[in-house]
Amino acid sequence: MTSTVGLSDYLLLGAILFSIAVVGLFLNRKNLLVFLMCIELMFLAVNLNLVAFSMFRHDLGGQIFVFFILTVAASEIAVGLGLIVALYRTRRSIEAEDINTLQG
Repeated sequence: MTSTVGLSDYLLLGAILFSIAVVGLFLNRKNLLVFLMCIELMFLAVNLNLVAFSMFRHDLGGQIFVFFILTVAASEIAVGLGLIVALYRTRRSIEAEDINTLQG
């Protein structure tokens, strides 16, 4: 007995991943690293849905677009992690409450 994975399965997985990320954002608003990871999980869930629709339509355009999106996301993560490391080196904390003041 063979079963195939259809479009609805991919969309359901994308919706579950997106929901987990949204819940993670609302439950943990203090730690910047977890905040960044939740935003990236949301981003990847949207990309999964884009690839699923692309496969459903038998069009490679969506998959190529996702490839470029992931390239930009990798650079975004590198910059975000660099900022978090710099923040930790100066303030010894990556809590969001510690950076809400604009001090020189």
